[in-house]
Amino acid sequence: MISQPARFLTCMLLTASANVFAATDCDRPCLRNALDQYLIAVMKHDPAAAPLFVGFRQTENAVVVRSGTGVWKSVTGLGKLQRRYLDPVSGQAGYFGIVEEGANTAIVTLRVKVENKKITEAEWLIARKGDAGLNGPALPGQPAGNFFDPDNLTASAPPEKPAAREARSSREAMVAITNSYFDGITSHDGSIIMAYPGCMRVENGATVTGRGSRGGAGGVTDCTSNLETINIQMVAARRYPIVDEEAGVVLALGVFIRRPGTTTRRNALSEWFVIENNKIRSIYSAMFYPPPEAPVPNWPPFDGNWPLPNR
Repeated sequence: MISQPARFLTCMLLTASANVFAATDCDRPCLRNALDQYLIAVMKHDPAAAPLFVGFRQTENAVVVRSGTGVWKSVTGLGKLQRRYLDPVSGQAGYFGIVEEGANTAIVTLRVKVENKKITEAEWLIARKGDAGLNGPALPGQPAGNFFDPDNLTASAPPEKPAAREARSSREAMVAITNSYFDGITSHDGSIIMAYPGCMRVENGATVTGRGSRGGAGGVTDCTSNLETINIQMVAARRYPIVDEEAGVVLALGVFIRRPGTTTRRNALSEWFVIENNKIRSIYSAMFYPPPEAPVPNWPPFDGNWPLPNR
């Protein structure tokens, strides 16, 4: 006979298991449907049209916004490039691509979390033409400051088809491979990065690889090049919320912290890593430059103690 305490413990364990299952019981079609419902509701400017949780939380470039404000008012449609990524293990889905805001265009990463068939979180990282921090030195073949290029993003789009089965990596390997890129940046050593020669990097639509190295020496660049001179001390608040094993894509989120004593502002970023056969093939980023007082990323992990003197 089972004792009363044992019976109580068994009941608690079964309840906990049921709750975990309910929180993650959303397969790929379910996640895609929730993501599309949310996007349609945003374009309709109607939060009631999406299955939002009662405690739904949304940020736009790390700022918490109320439902019905922000993108709920500004977004009028989806653009030429649309990619959707799904992760049934974490219960999260993502959109990367272009959105229309009336006559204007933005490049965005959107992350939504689904629990018990309700959307509990939405996180937007938005790059818009003319945003502070997007101007910079000219890239070869582009005008000065042109780090916003939706047309180039469309022409150099991430793959749309699922990754070939034989080229797929395990979930754990995909996260480790992605993290090797950030470790290469912070150690200023491209040899650490698990990437193919010629790996492409696209920032806010502008291709920043495949060109001559800085100073005209060193050959053509790829995603492992020039790290010895890059002005990044740390990639803080690293997160990997979406690992789409079928697509071979990982969403990474973080904050680039600059070297002390420099005037370059930190920037918060979303990076979509395309991985084949345990190596990075390409990286697509949507990033923004927060004001000095902004507590980026405004999602865990954040303890308020990131180094901010050079922000």
